[in-house]
Amino acid sequence: MTLALVGLLLLASLLGGRFGTPHQLTLDFIGPLQSVVTRTVGGIASFKNDYVALWNVRAENKRLRLLVDKYLTELGEYREGYSNYLHFEELLAFKEKLHFQPLAARVVGKEPAFWYQTIVVDRGRKDDVLEGMIALAPAGVVGQVIHTGEHYSKILLANAPSSAIDAMIQKNRIRGILKGVGEKGFVLHYVLKNADVQVGDSIVTAGIGGVFPAGMPLGSVSKVYKKRRGMFQEIEVTPHVDFQKLEFVLIDPTDRRQILDSMDLSTKR
Repeated sequence: MTLALVGLLLLASLLGGRFGTPHQLTLDFIGPLQSVVTRTVGGIASFKNDYVALWNVRAENKRLRLLVDKYLTELGEYREGYSNYLHFEELLAFKEKLHFQPLAARVVGKEPAFWYQTIVVDRGRKDDVLEGMIALAPAGVVGQVIHTGEHYSKILLANAPSSAIDAMIQKNRIRGILKGVGEKGFVLHYVLKNADVQVGDSIVTAGIGGVFPAGMPLGSVSKVYKKRRGMFQEIEVTPHVDFQKLEFVLIDPTDRRQILDSMDLSTKR
């Protein structure tokens, strides 16, 4: 029907070029139709252009996200490298202050048992590590070697509940026994009520028993309780060492069992 109307329109034009009644009727009918077709075709073209542009934007966003992920990964690697550099620098500075040549060991495992909290390091009998040797970090005492294998050793952490260290308050040399309480740190026992103990006081090794040399950092007083009953204060101590973040330790290669044996022999003589 549309073709017929278009034909009539053309025929009317050929006959005289005048806009007669058929011509006007045909034009009135086709005009709106052409408008709809034009808008539809324009809409399709616009949609096509918008879709292509959106697709390009999505592709660009995907490419940019990949680049961001790549740069974030590289940034994380650079931060980790810088963190390791600072850590090694700290270990080196601490190592230079020691009066002995320590053996550096990497922490390769942890055993979070409540009573015996230990770490495993990558040094063993092949590296002349013996049971009884002490482990240190720049912040202070880490613990003591309790078992050795050919290539690995197990260290009992100083904050383990089974650990007990002869300690003293650095400012006045008052002695006590530092017991580990796991994640809560330490408790210093057997300090009399009349002893001067304040929050912030430094606690160091007393050097009794020949295991730990005197004056090695252990922690600082965080709370002091003086109960009505009893002779002693209850003193909570926060460790200097963050036992949850240990990556490397320094092992004192001195065989303190030989020192103790020689001390016993000299006493018997």
